[in-house]
Amino acid sequence: MRANPMRNLRIFPVIDDLNISVADSIIFIANKAIRDKGRFTISLSGGQTPVKLYSILATHPYREYMQWEKTFIFWGDERCVPLNDIRNNAHQAKSILLDKVDIPLSNIHIIPVNLSPDKAADKYEKDLKDFFCDKPLQFDMMLLGLGENGHTASLFPGTKVLNEKAEGIRKVYVKKEKMFRVTMTAPLINRAHHIFFIVTGEDKSKVLQKVLSTSYQPEKYPAQLIKPTKGELCWFADMAAAHKAILKNP
Repeated sequence: MRANPMRNLRIFPVIDDLNISVADSIIFIANKAIRDKGRFTISLSGGQTPVKLYSILATHPYREYMQWEKTFIFWGDERCVPLNDIRNNAHQAKSILLDKVDIPLSNIHIIPVNLSPDKAADKYEKDLKDFFCDKPLQFDMMLLGLGENGHTASLFPGTKVLNEKAEGIRKVYVKKEKMFRVTMTAPLINRAHHIFFIVTGEDKSKVLQKVLSTSYQPEKYPAQLIKPTKGELCWFADMAAAHKAILKNP
């Protein structure tokens, strides 16, 4: 039986309140991880949804609350476009957040899109394994978004990567975009200690309701694949995105 994800849904009247809550949670989890084991690992998401969150983390006083020298940045997926392309997730995060805080460049692990999709996936997986050494590939924090078609990271409906059982990095071709992407597999994402979905806007209300409330159909709604093995899953949504889910599950 699938656990009821509605129990993990946090709803905010306005987007600003949502982003502040997520920022506060990241800082709390980061500082606890650093106290417990000396470092904090986070995988960022792309798209427009986290832009305001990144802006908050880059400004006073939030940037002072983070121990950036002990924070290590990764990405859950990437479009195979040049690093200076505005569609590149790393480019976005660097310009909004990482270029404005005191984080060592060696702490930023970018998916190498200068390589072919196959080689980029292999190289990034090796980078992860080298970073975690002989320990599990387990992030402290995983930030995810939700597409209108139910995708998250680059786990798109109808793609072969949805059936991947290994914890790793894979290439995926998205027909609608006529573009290759590189993505973490669902089993790798599910290893994280904390997984936060951030969903905002009326245009996401229908798919959020479907993902949270319908029967398990990961081929149709890939975000349903995200079920942490031991960690915490939390959905952060504004009222515009959540209202249909609420009506379906009063």
